[in-house]
Amino acid sequence: MLQAARYLLGSPGASGFGSKSTAEEVTAACPDLGSLTAIITGATSGIGAETARVLAKRGARVVIPARSVKAAEDMRARILAECPGADVLVLHLDLSSLASVRAFARRFLSLGLPLHLLINNAGKFSHGQLALSEDGVEMTFATNYLGHFLLTKLLLGRMVETAAATGVQGRIVNVSSSVHGWFSGDWADYLQLVTRRKIPYDATQAYAVSKLANVLHTKELAARLQEMGADVTVNCVHPGIVRTRLNRDREGLVTDLVFVLLSKLLKTIPQAAATTCYAAVHPRMAGVSGRYLADCNEALTSSAAASSSEAARLWQASEDMICASSSQPDRNII
Repeated sequence: MLQAARYLLGSPGASGFGSKSTAEEVTAACPDLGSLTAIITGATSGIGAETARVLAKRGARVVIPARSVKAAEDMRARILAECPGADVLVLHLDLSSLASVRAFARRFLSLGLPLHLLINNAGKFSHGQLALSEDGVEMTFATNYLGHFLLTKLLLGRMVETAAATGVQGRIVNVSSSVHGWFSGDWADYLQLVTRRKIPYDATQAYAVSKLANVLHTKELAARLQEMGADVTVNCVHPGIVRTRLNRDREGLVTDLVFVLLSKLLKTIPQAAATTCYAAVHPRMAGVSGRYLADCNEALTSSAAASSSEAARLWQASEDMICASSSQPDRNII
């Protein structure tokens, strides 16, 4: 009840920020980001675009990977129109394709650039019938989680190297959702669904489980990073509810009616990008890892998302899925 009241009022939490804070506000007191390189998936529209705009405005080099290179180039042009000196790089990436993820990682690593920030923001909501990626994985899970899982593994070595060489701690931010708590059912049963097993398909549950996977990934990765002594943190964020392209994909009269009724409660895109930017660059988050944030403050997850055993099981299942998609083992450090 207190959390709901704080959200409605926009009251700041322990961080000094709250639901009404914007991405520009939470980064205003940050040191110049001119030495940082950030990869931000899903940065052609919505929350990802605002995250890219604000980090570029603060001086960071921003890499925009996108399935539509034209959309990414358009976003680059918008950033440069506001910040003429910004350093923005566009590369192709289709997160639903593990081959594309591998190609993107090879291309980025070949550039010899450092990597300080990895923001796994891209997401989609599939409606209708079950659709599979080219790797035979349910499309929402493939895009929202599995592609990011492989991307993180392939880029982590560069992040660890960058942190060691520069003394600047690397940060990974996984964008999840409070919807992760909507998943109900047997986790193992769902992992069989995402690899072709014929059981009833529910698009909302598919989205919820992909967001649950983001939280569990954060938990297990944080433990592994600590064990290896890497100067890289990983945290997970719930941006809040905002009418972005993602939820506009949820067509229908009921969806439209809900958004009309809740319009006064929805965040603006600058507000929704605040928690991502806070986790990525705010000094208060230095050394903080394995946390779940909402409204720029630590928040509670569902009981399923708090399970270390489920996090480890998901990691192994993910390893099995990415190994099955390639005849050659991936080169990574974790």
